[in-house]
Amino acid sequence: MAKTISPPSTPSKTTRPPNLRFNPLLLLLLLPFSLLTFSLYPLPFSHRHLTYLLRPLWDTPPRPFIHLPHFFSQNLSVSQLCGLHGWSVLPSPRLIYDAILFSNELDLLEIRLSEMSPYVDRFLILESNSTFTGRPKPLYFFSNISRFASHKIIYEILPITSSPYYQRGDPFRLEAIHRTALNSLLHRSGIKPGDIVIMADTDEIPSPETLQLLKWCDGIPPVMHLELKHYVYSFEFPVDYSSWRATAHVYHNNTRYRHSRQTDFLLSDAGWHCSFCFRTIEDFIFKMTAYSHADRVRKRSYLDPKRIQRIICEGGDLFNLLPEEYSFRELLMKIGPIPKSGSAVNLPAYLLSNAERFKFLLPGGCLREK
Repeated sequence: MAKTISPPSTPSKTTRPPNLRFNPLLLLLLLPFSLLTFSLYPLPFSHRHLTYLLRPLWDTPPRPFIHLPHFFSQNLSVSQLCGLHGWSVLPSPRLIYDAILFSNELDLLEIRLSEMSPYVDRFLILESNSTFTGRPKPLYFFSNISRFASHKIIYEILPITSSPYYQRGDPFRLEAIHRTALNSLLHRSGIKPGDIVIMADTDEIPSPETLQLLKWCDGIPPVMHLELKHYVYSFEFPVDYSSWRATAHVYHNNTRYRHSRQTDFLLSDAGWHCSFCFRTIEDFIFKMTAYSHADRVRKRSYLDPKRIQRIICEGGDLFNLLPEEYSFRELLMKIGPIPKSGSAVNLPAYLLSNAERFKFLLPGGCLREK
């Protein structure tokens, strides 16, 4: 039986505060770069813009992940696939639990459930009557529950309007309350030590190939981040492979639901993350004003439907912000619109099987319903 590997101990790095003093020569060197960025992002000067622009000078990147290679071929057996990863095969498959917070991503949820259902034994869905910004929220899943009829779903409503943080509209405290409630649901779901629990947002979708490894392979790390290919607005705009917050855990009694860095291990090319991938402009507006970073809507004009539609088709930034990068090279490479891709290869099979219904998520489908 293959041994479970553990992450090496790595000293934590502290973040340097953005209070460095710059000499005139450095400012002269930064001037051309600043003019370029502010010509592409013509906004009034703000502390946030300066912070993003100068981040490579004051911040340090997190320690790098240990990338675990991901092998797959349709012509290989489970035993062969596990062996390629240095793992052995279990005598019987594990149970997999998929635990998510749900907001309003109805289309992505349908794709997620259909794509993952052959391997997932229980879908835990928690829906609140409040957004992270403290606004009342319709129960979208509950209103459309017939669309997702499945014996595998365990659904719970979180009434949060009585919380003092709801009254103050503290987005990160409210988000923490949501995730704590999902942790409670997980522990009441019937999950047992040795089962797998996936902790991810609705739009972070592990691939069937990843789920097959989690279900059958013995010796996988007890906690493993999943590297997801990141897209914005649709699968027409691939960004990079920077999405890592989704995790797979071999459950034990002390497992807690989190959506942050938990280990050094990262399984390569493990699925898809489609940010702001909505069917209607109304859904975009709701998300922009509902999630934890709603403070990025600094102007009412950001919510103008015509502006949002234009940006979706251009691959621009809804909040007109600079990229958050740790080096000037990466910052420069990501300035400007995201290049379009005409590829619909290696996307969720359910998406392609229902291409007409989900054409807004495919190349050439940037126009949205109102």
